[in-house]
Amino acid sequence: MGAGKTTIGRLIAKQLGMVFYDSDHEIELKTGVKIPLIFELEGEAGFRKRETAIIEELSQLNNIVLATGGGAVLSAENRQILKNNGKVVYLRANVHDLWQRTRNDKSRPLLQGTNVKKKLEQLYHERNPIYTALADCIVDTGPQSATDIAHYIEQKLQALNAEEKSA
Repeated sequence: MGAGKTTIGRLIAKQLGMVFYDSDHEIELKTGVKIPLIFELEGEAGFRKRETAIIEELSQLNNIVLATGGGAVLSAENRQILKNNGKVVYLRANVHDLWQRTRNDKSRPLLQGTNVKKKLEQLYHERNPIYTALADCIVDTGPQSATDIAHYIEQKLQALNAEEKSA
């Protein structure tokens, strides 16, 4: 949460002439309600079930950039879908930066009613190894602009594609 997946994903899609999708946004469009309400009514398990269905659906499309929610990788099924259907980019941010970006955001269910920084530390330690193992490309975010990060990712993806073609 707060790594810049949506912002940077939109930029990359535009640069590459692709269509951008955000799985959380697509869930909200399909259900007609916001993610926090889904968490409230169905719990995290209900939300994760919806998330997997959307990721499965979107992964069948061509020429897209997909930003998933930060917890999507907790599901082995989601990891397999993502790995089998494209390149996975991990936008890695340090906990302090994530805290700065999300501390006042009331739309993130996992960060409500808790010590936000402590929760972010817990999530980072839980998820970082999964993201790292899954990623085709790891990009550290920080003080650089979203545009600079998007250009860097575009170069990395081009290099990965060139490697695959020559192999």
